[in-house]
Amino acid sequence: MAAIALVLAAALAQQPPPPQPFPRPDSRPARPSPQAPAQPAAPPVASPTGASVPDAAPTEAKLGVPIYPGAQFLASFDAGRGQRYYLFGSTASFVDLVTYYRTVLKQRGELVFDVPATHEFDVGRFREETMAFPPGVTIKDFQSQISPGYPNPKLDGEPARFPTVIQIVPVVGER
Repeated sequence: MAAIALVLAAALAQQPPPPQPFPRPDSRPARPSPQAPAQPAAPPVASPTGASVPDAAPTEAKLGVPIYPGAQFLASFDAGRGQRYYLFGSTASFVDLVTYYRTVLKQRGELVFDVPATHEFDVGRFREETMAFPPGVTIKDFQSQISPGYPNPKLDGEPARFPTVIQIVPVVGER
């Protein structure tokens, strides 16, 4: 056993050094730069990459697809590559929403998960070089034995929870 450990230690000691990145960084120590006068910190600026203000509900024209009647706009999020996706809460059942979008989009869509039930409709061509997500409508059932639904992000908003959520990725980015 000691012989194996000795051979292993010798083999590790003889391995070549790990490769260095190219081009090799300058090994000279950096000169300290002159100190700039201290300035008060600027107030934080709202980032366009996070959730948008819930008051700014998008229109059907902006999304390129219909919004289920009575659905409440919850928020929008940066999807990357200049795209956003938009969430809507609905008190309608998962089956009612799937039926509605099958009718208005004139396609069957695809049930991608049984539990929690999630149904997708592709509504545009996915361009991998310019898009983070394919344009489409995704419906998700948030009500189950372990979940009373998706919480309403609006303080004291009605309803308190949505049984179903609609996610829309616009057909042609943000207009």
